[in-house]
Amino acid sequence: MAEYSVTIEYDNDDKIYIARIPELKGCAAHGYTREEALKEINVAMELWLEVAEEMGDTIPAPALYAG
Repeated sequence: MAEYSVTIEYDNDDKIYIARIPELKGCAAHGYTREEALKEINVAMELWLEVAEEMGDTIPAPALYAG
């Protein structure tokens, strides 16, 4: 499976961590811990990719970062 970038931010209002995959528009998940948010974003990514494939949508390539 492709390696997409993941951002995780803390929401002080809701007291949750929000994870997003910038390359996959609208792909986000949350959790009460960073670990939970990361686990949930992996589930969301799998579902996002599955639906995009079923709909015949173009699946974006992962962003490339120089390390």
